[in-house]
Amino acid sequence: MSELSMQYQQQGQQGNVLGQATASREMEEVKGAIFLAKQFPRNIFQAEQRILDSCKRTSLAEVAMYQYPRGGTKVMGPSIRLAEVLAQNWGNISFGVKELEQREGESIAMAYAWDLETNVRQEKVFTVKHSRQARGQLQKLTDPRDIYELVASSGARRVRACILGIVPGDIVDNAVNQCEKTLQGTSEKPLKDRVTSMLSFFKETYNVTQEMIEERFGYNADSFTEIDLVNVKTIINSLKDGMSKVDDWFDKDVKKKHSSELSESFKQEERSDQDEVKADDAGTDAE
Repeated sequence: MSELSMQYQQQGQQGNVLGQATASREMEEVKGAIFLAKQFPRNIFQAEQRILDSCKRTSLAEVAMYQYPRGGTKVMGPSIRLAEVLAQNWGNISFGVKELEQREGESIAMAYAWDLETNVRQEKVFTVKHSRQARGQLQKLTDPRDIYELVASSGARRVRACILGIVPGDIVDNAVNQCEKTLQGTSEKPLKDRVTSMLSFFKETYNVTQEMIEERFGYNADSFTEIDLVNVKTIINSLKDGMSKVDDWFDKDVKKKHSSELSESFKQEERSDQDEVKADDAGTDAE
């Protein structure tokens, strides 16, 4: 056997030994985590109380929900920040994102959440293309840091889904309700009344109409939540401090657009009515 062949064989053996040692170490870590979870099981009532106490923090409550407009309504749910707090305080849960493989132009990753007590596991394997949409063009990413941040960002949504599949649904609902109470603060007014007061304030102070505000958020004011009021408060503070102008936030031509659409619909109805009258007259003449 040549010296070069012997070197390749030694390198292969070293690689196998290193791989076996790594797998063995990871297995021992998993066994240790499961053993500790069994030795120190969670107290469900204490865990729920810790979650609710965390949701009483205003800084968490303000980022506890995500929401975005779709088709004139809104889609909303617990954010990744709230999901992390749920997992941390529920206890004995391992969660995160692992990059399984990195190929040319894409990464294969796995998001997971594992309840070490009950051995219930949620995982999602997904592919992340090494590209990002910027200024209407697809930009290819080559910097390792950009790729890492892209994988982490894409994995965060999957981790949230995995955690919410582990933590009981009623605990999640209680946490969301507590966050809404925290945002409400000491105000005893119903949400609907506070939304009405907000709309009146914008109209009287900045001549911003309800239509302009609804255009900004993408859905009707009737669907506003505590999170929306927090976002509105941010806009008001920015306007008061002179950091921005009304035109930076709202489109003043919204009412004109709606009026033109409304007038056009009236014209169409009028034309259709005239067509019906002509058809009736034609039918009468034929008789």
